[in-house]
Amino acid sequence: MSTAELLTPLRSPLRRLTGVQIVGTGSYVPENVVTNDALASLGCDADWIIQRTGIRERRHAPPEQSTSDMAFEAAEKCIASADIDRMHIDLLVVATLSPDYLLPATSSALQDRLGLNCAAMDVSAACAGFMYALITAMQYVSTGCSNVALVIGADTNSRVMNPDDKKTFPLFGDGAGAVLITKGSAEQGLLSYTLGADGSGEKLLIRPSGGSRIPLDGATAGGANWFVKMDGRPVFKWAVRLLDDSSRQVLDAAGFKTSDVNLWVFHQANIRILDAAADALAIDRSRVETHIDRYGNTSAGSVPIVLDEALRGGRFKRGDLLLLCGFGGGLSWGTALMRW
Repeated sequence: MSTAELLTPLRSPLRRLTGVQIVGTGSYVPENVVTNDALASLGCDADWIIQRTGIRERRHAPPEQSTSDMAFEAAEKCIASADIDRMHIDLLVVATLSPDYLLPATSSALQDRLGLNCAAMDVSAACAGFMYALITAMQYVSTGCSNVALVIGADTNSRVMNPDDKKTFPLFGDGAGAVLITKGSAEQGLLSYTLGADGSGEKLLIRPSGGSRIPLDGATAGGANWFVKMDGRPVFKWAVRLLDDSSRQVLDAAGFKTSDVNLWVFHQANIRILDAAADALAIDRSRVETHIDRYGNTSAGSVPIVLDEALRGGRFKRGDLLLLCGFGGGLSWGTALMRW
């Protein structure tokens, strides 16, 4: 598919998933703050980063900290925020593009460390991963296959981005967010949602080495192909169009207008993407939650970190309408209108 064709995202089915609710949130970012000036030694221009992305700083995990470590911290805060015994949690879904190992799943280690007696699985959908994991877990709860589901989005991006790539490395940071899902009222949950993917754009955002197509061996270990590669311009244009189109689709399907949404929770990829989408949708910037200036792009951790910080900051309450959207590599996306 050509770049021009990618600018019109595929339309994916619109569905409804109500009777579920989020009863707890939590998030975690490493203590190590990496400013734009700190990246000067890599040849990155601080002013360029701010002007092109809106990022002033990001967090990087120390060498001894992994994705599961950050996910554990976010999960503990999430469980503590809810009036639920952890022994009632019967499903754990972890979204990540930077797992602890290629095998086993990061969720398995977390299940043991958190002291849970439950099924555990990873979801791989890059920056859309949390939305995929959230909707997967909600389906389990809605159908009665799970009573309490813990969903985590976590990524240690600093380990999989190339420090020699001056246009990509500064964009990303490390972090994790978590939510707990249970049954809710008939009015709660996803009033409309869409999940989609367009694999024709797979090479626009890709980590070439390490899988079965280009396995690592003594000759290929390390090197530039071990890191994520991104063709930023077409991804940027696709993301803006995707945010606009999919947001309107879920709103129309549920019978609401942009003015009805109390808070917009977009994946924090680039402030210019968020601004362009806000302009296209003609929405008040004060209702678009952002943290990209402090954390950068935390991939699967992005949306749940926003949710946790916004909830703790009193930005929304029970009964409010939230529009959530995650998008990224695949190319994949998930957009939902949620009644909190």
